Amino acid sequence: MREPTGNFTFLHRICTLVVLLCFVHISVTLLYYVKSWDFKQPSIQTQPGQRKLTFNRESSEEESKPTTNLPHIIPNITDTPEELQQCPDPSPLLVGPLRIEFSAPVSLEHVRSENPALQEGGRFKPKDCIALQKVAIIIPFRKRDEHLKFWLYYLHPILQRQQLDYGVYIINQDGDETFNRAKLLNVGYAEALKEYGYECFVFSDVDLIPMDDRNTYKCFSQPRHLSVSMDKFGFRLPYNQYFGGVSSMSKEQFLKINGFPNNYWGWGGEDDDIFNRLSSKGMSISRPSGAIGKCRMIRHDRDKQNDPNPQRFDRIAHTRETMHKDGINSLSYKVVKVEKDQLFTKITVDLGEAPK
Repeated sequence: MREPTGNFTFLHRICTLVVLLCFVHISVTLLYYVKSWDFKQPSIQTQPGQRKLTFNRESSEEESKPTTNLPHIIPNITDTPEELQQCPDPSPLLVGPLRIEFSAPVSLEHVRSENPALQEGGRFKPKDCIALQKVAIIIPFRKRDEHLKFWLYYLHPILQRQQLDYGVYIINQDGDETFNRAKLLNVGYAEALKEYGYECFVFSDVDLIPMDDRNTYKCFSQPRHLSVSMDKFGFRLPYNQYFGGVSSMSKEQFLKINGFPNNYWGWGGEDDDIFNRLSSKGMSISRPSGAIGKCRMIRHDRDKQNDPNPQRFDRIAHTRETMHKDGINSLSYKVVKVEKDQLFTKITVDLGEAPK
């Protein structure tokens, strides 16, 4: 009778042990699962749409990438400022034909107040885009202050609407020697490059105002004649080779012709010399249409010490022989004074004496 009881007791102990082992196994498994879940929880993005931030410089690239199954919204602290794009061409700010009048005088104070975006030295660049070109405006000058006021009054708003990165340089000839326009333009080129990496140079007489802001003061694939149809000539081009008034050249084009001649003292001739230089280097003149290229001239008497140059015809006839030794590579002058105004940089220079 004792044998069956002993067998039952033995089986009961084995079953109890098995149950205990199962309980321990389940408990361990559950505990491991809970701990494993707690360990993984911090790596999950708890805020939808946010990128996981890590400060470990040795983290792998994969850790810094957002998970593909979460919204791709990045928090502000990881954003970088949007880069400016190039300004459109043409500028969307242009208005077209302009009314240009010289009846009412203007003051520099008024022009300054109308152009608050200008920086010292007559510098400007657009804030919302990157200008297509860096342009230096070079104006040969002497004792033409009233004309300069009109030029600044009209041109600064035009140039800003054209979205140029530009600076205005007034190159003032010191003393009472015979005026030398072309040499002053060479000086303007050299002095402007000392201040900024200009790519384009616009050479403008102080008495010429464009009548349409679509006539952009910039450079093109060929040298550009901008004052195509002046009221002085009945809004017609006086002759096909004419390159006077307002023109533009890139740095490469300017250096290709060795700049402008330095030996034209007095009125006339230098424009035709420049045309000959361009032609000899295989370049042609680019122009806007007659309607867009209209401009007005401020009427005035010829300046003193700017009488017609009697040697101009002989010099023009020998341009191809002299251009390689007479130009930017032979330029000599002395800076007398530099003035920085909100509207311009004025550089007074001594050009030396005209040959007798």
